Amino acid sequence: MPELPEVETTRRGIAPYVEGQEVTEVRVRHTRLRVPVPDDLSERLVGARIGTLRRRAKYLLVPLGGTSGTLLWHLGMSGSLRIARVGDLPKKHDHIDVVLANGYVLRYHDPRRFGFVDWLQADEPHDSRLSHLGPEPLSEAFSGERLYRMSRGKRMAVKPFLMDNRVVVGVGNIYAAEALFMAGIDPRRAAGRIARVRFDRLVDAAQEVLGAAITQGGTTLRDFVSGQGEPGYFAQHLNVYGRQGEPCRRCGARLKHITLGQRASVYCPVCQR
Repeated sequence: MPELPEVETTRRGIAPYVEGQEVTEVRVRHTRLRVPVPDDLSERLVGARIGTLRRRAKYLLVPLGGTSGTLLWHLGMSGSLRIARVGDLPKKHDHIDVVLANGYVLRYHDPRRFGFVDWLQADEPHDSRLSHLGPEPLSEAFSGERLYRMSRGKRMAVKPFLMDNRVVVGVGNIYAAEALFMAGIDPRRAAGRIARVRFDRLVDAAQEVLGAAITQGGTTLRDFVSGQGEPGYFAQHLNVYGRQGEPCRRCGARLKHITLGQRASVYCPVCQR
């Protein structure tokens, strides 16, 4: 599943091709995504000019000039937004084309159709899909103090706690595992039993691993390619995720595999306490 770095990589990859451009045509090949494609998608897009793209958690926000509103785009489990040229033939699972006046096409590809495109229901802070979200992990609002305060009295393991979008957005399975390893915290440890100083280290680790992943183009996942059709390269630098049974890069101990919150997790029993 594309996580925050992959979505941010997509935003940065497609922005130079679409921002400030007028939409000349919309082609919808399949309307049945996780949320049905809005009936008025073409009517509202054609003739509108695309503004500055933004990201909130794993959502891409595409503002349109005039009164057309803002598109809310989610890539789901296997979706990607790519840049094609007018005349490039669509491939299987290319469901939506947004044709631009500059000769490029913003093309949505989604084999599993778990993603969607929709309109914001209200102003961004009040939209039901966004209003409950916690702070961005690379913002100053994400802090050890916040984690410490929100974790008091909680018995849930720290890894699912860190992955809760109400606590902080976008720290998915891969990056939670890597951040906990970097901070030396056992993912099974109860969130309410972690000291403030250790949460400070966890925030620093999460920001470091997410920043590195964004810089390097996102994690290479089977179904993800960036907006320019290039895979990410962060996967080759992973310390624990997907490496169960292999030696720890830090101490040499065999990495262990467990399940937390119905998600697979790998950790080092020596380095993480």
